[in-house]
Formats: sequence, structure tokens, C-alpha cells
Amino acid sequence: MASAPSKLYQDDVSLVVALLDTNPFFWAAASLPFSEFLHHVIPFINSLLLLNQLNRVVLIATGTSSCGYIFDSGDGNASGNSNAVCSGIIKKLEDFVGKDSKIGKGSNGDGTRPAISSLLSGSLSLALCYIQRIFRSGTRHPQPRILCLQGSPDGPEQYVAVMNSIFSAQRLMIPIDSCIVGAQHSAFLQQASYITGGVYLKPQQLDGLFQFLAAAFATDLHSRNFLRLPKPAGVDFRASCFCHKKTIDMGYVCSVCLSIFCKYHKKCSTCGSEFNQVAPDSTIPDQKH
Repeated sequence: MASAPSKLYQDDVSLVVALLDTNPFFWAAASLPFSEFLHHVIPFINSLLLLNQLNRVVLIATGTSSCGYIFDSGDGNASGNSNAVCSGIIKKLEDFVGKDSKIGKGSNGDGTRPAISSLLSGSLSLALCYIQRIFRSGTRHPQPRILCLQGSPDGPEQYVAVMNSIFSAQRLMIPIDSCIVGAQHSAFLQQASYITGGVYLKPQQLDGLFQFLAAAFATDLHSRNFLRLPKPAGVDFRASCFCHKKTIDMGYVCSVCLSIFCKYHKKCSTCGSEFNQVAPDSTIPDQKH
């Protein structure tokens, strides 16, 4: 019995979904201005499209309160010269940042400053949904991967949603690559790249960001087998508690649903299981972060 024909193109054809951090609070204090950051990212997107005419690139903006599609090279309206594409991306990013700031003010009610972390969980979900739509389109599709261009610190309150996205990508065999342009490492993306088999990179010199992007993330998945790509020195596997959304080193785990808590509870707030055991001695110190 003949095997079903594969829906994949050749090994060197890629679908890259890039997640772009647009958090204005991060970029206001960053050493690399956002405009210069785009001068590295947009040529990198163009280089991906030039490597193979069947390659496809999708750009998703990650804000503090929302996320949205900015560019899709598979869209007929996205075709044209590089200058027009660059202008279109910048114009859509400006509109997105303005709408995202309004959503943040509206969600806070009193107009106070929104959370400093970006909505990484939302953009990962959008990327996975887009790739699933391509999978189910019935047509041949490239090898997918996700590239996170992240600068904002992790938001512990997004831990569950981010980990769900990571495990979904692992099951679909979609690597999550990570390029960190902020001062701190991202524990979320360290785990994402480690679990899904992606590349994690934190460039030391952002002036040459395009060279780092081209060297580490431009190659297709098949060619990576023949290259020595950068590997992180270590991975931060710390989790966030479900009760206070804080990153902890030690905690209590529900034996039924595996929810994590920084303090002892008589009843699991996730699944409702009751713990009949006597409260243990206070051997786990309170986590103060």
C-alpha cells in the first residue's frame, strides 16, 4: 500500500512566523531605539524571502494588551518592491501601537500604566493558529517555525498560557526560536526553545543584530543539521505559582492536576481537590520577588 503523499514542500522551504515585541515601555529605555531595531528586522525578513521564492514570512506584533497580524508575504497585497513593503510594515506597526495603548488604558480604567511585560502568550497562540490554518488548507505548505524577537521581561501571570503554547508547538513539531534584545534572559523562551528544539540567542552587540539574525535564524530546518548553531549555557526551569503568579524556586504541587502553589493550601484552587493531610512545617520560605 502506497503511503500518502506529503503536504510539505522541499526541505529548504520555510514558513517563518516572527513575533515582534512592540512594548513602548521597554523600547523607551532600551539601548537600541525601536526604529533602528526595525532597520535590522525588515532586511532580515526580506533576506528570508530572497533565499527561496517559496518561502513565506508572517509578522505578528506583540503589545502590552493585544497582538495582531502586521505582514503576510503570502497575501497578494503584500507583493511589491522592498521599499513599499517596508513602508507598509512601519505604517501598520504605528497603527497597532496606537490601538494597543488605547486598549491598555481602557482595560485599566483609571489610565494607569499597564503591565511592563508583553502579551507573549497571545502572540504565540496567534502564530500556532495561523500555522494550523496552513496545515488544514489542503495545499502543500513549507516547514513552519516561530521566531520570537523579545525584549520585555517575562510576565509570570502568563505562565500557564505560555507553557500550553509551548507544549502545543512541541506536539506539532514546530521549533520556537528566540532572539532576546533586552537586558534580561527570558525563562519562558529558554524553555520554549529547549523543549521544541529551537535556537535561543541573546546577542551581546545589538549594533550587529542583522548579522546575528542572518547567521542563527535564516537557515531552514534541514540545513540546521549541518551547522553548529548557538546553544544556551543553561535553561531556567523555574515555574510560576498559580496563586500569586510569582516565579518560585520551591513550592507545593497538587497531586491531581499538578498545579503549583508557593504556600500550603487545604484545597486546590484549580481542580478543587481537598488535601486531608496536616499542614507541613514551614520548611519552604516565602518567595519574595
